[in-house]
Amino acid sequence: MTTYAPQPGSAPWSRKVLAHTRMEFKLLARNGEQLLLALVIPVGLLLLLGGTGLGHRLPLGDGRPVDEAVPRVLALAVLSSSFTSLAIATGFERRYGVIKRLGASPLSRTGLLAGKIGAVLAVQVIQLAVLIGTGFALGWQPAGGPAAVFGVLLMIFCGTAAFASLGLLMAGVLRAEATLAAANLIYLLLLVGGAVMTPVDEYPAGMQSVVRLLPSAALANGLSNSTVDGIVPWAAALSLALWAGVLGYLVSRTFRWD
Repeated sequence: MTTYAPQPGSAPWSRKVLAHTRMEFKLLARNGEQLLLALVIPVGLLLLLGGTGLGHRLPLGDGRPVDEAVPRVLALAVLSSSFTSLAIATGFERRYGVIKRLGASPLSRTGLLAGKIGAVLAVQVIQLAVLIGTGFALGWQPAGGPAAVFGVLLMIFCGTAAFASLGLLMAGVLRAEATLAAANLIYLLLLVGGAVMTPVDEYPAGMQSVVRLLPSAALANGLSNSTVDGIVPWAAALSLALWAGVLGYLVSRTFRWD
């Protein structure tokens, strides 16, 4: 006869984070606004820049418009999913008490944040597949080789860590309405003045030193260096890693459950 021997306790940390990641991904996939930011806007912009004459009229870079547009649209997609969408969704989850209820579960603060970032990475896999496929359909000719592939993956990982930390920092401190307004405002400011769609060298000389320090500039220029020049942008990756480290530390110290 088998003796029932209960073993009370929490599930392993990795299993809890994986379960939370699946839940977060389902919530993101069901939200129309998140899909608009994550896929519709980047794909539409890529079609305009790479499939029409608009790319020839904008200062995207010295190469073919589609070759210069694809890495910068990839940077915009990372910014949309890891910062804007994450910040707004987390802010309203705090307002509605979802984060507070998760705080009463065995899921730690670190597990909560890891699950959210894991869901963002899953969304970005879909973004990459759609945008890269669209780019190839438009005639994109990226630099090949292991260095280019590794550079793209490194920049996306570091960029996601930096912008997700910024989004969680805002969502963990500000009210939901303030997070909504601030996230959209920063998104627009970085899109226009953060060297996302325009190389830093195209900005006025007095602004270049400031713009060069922004994480958006490091992400976009790093992706461009990887796909156009076929190199690993170590300096840009280091810049994003520093941003991620500082912002991640602030999140760990300031994030509130309610």
